[in-house]
Amino acid sequence: MRLNVAIFFGALFGALGVLLFLVAFGSDYWLLATEVGRCSGEQNIENVTFHHEGFFWRCWFNGIVEENDSNMWKFWYIYRGFWAVLMLLGVVAVVTASFLIICAAPFASHFLYKVGGGSYIAAGILFSLVVILYVIWVQAVADMESYRNMKMKDCLDFTPSVLYGWSFFLAPAGIFFSLLAGLLFLVVGRHIQIHH
Repeated sequence: MRLNVAIFFGALFGALGVLLFLVAFGSDYWLLATEVGRCSGEQNIENVTFHHEGFFWRCWFNGIVEENDSNMWKFWYIYRGFWAVLMLLGVVAVVTASFLIICAAPFASHFLYKVGGGSYIAAGILFSLVVILYVIWVQAVADMESYRNMKMKDCLDFTPSVLYGWSFFLAPAGIFFSLLAGLLFLVVGRHIQIHH
């Protein structure tokens, strides 16, 4: 009976993890930005502009990197390509884990439960690396001060504001559920191996 409960919750957490990953990486609200400023040619009118950026889609950050700095652009595309590869590997790992767990039911193979659990854990680790790389990019690579100085040439009192969006916060929740599902399936596999 306890084994059935562990399998149920493992499957539930695995499904939640997959769903949260798909929503997080498929939506484009990882970063939310607001620009407020008075621009030349507009008397006493304060412009407020909202931007958003997804994991793959760049809607705003074009101006942050200097246009003439080709080395920075090359670094940017390699960096973004690297986290995209990690994300795709994570998707492969989580889909493989789900398939293995479906094939392992009901209590057919302790080996499949263990490999499925390990795949969920691998997916959680890969997605953790993706989120860490994204945070490093936002905090260290994107030069907000240069962007602000560039925009202040045309606009007075220009103030950018950058916040993480709701899509960004779904990814850590998916990581948590993926790791939890992986641990549960490893325990189930171990229990089946010992007692069956």
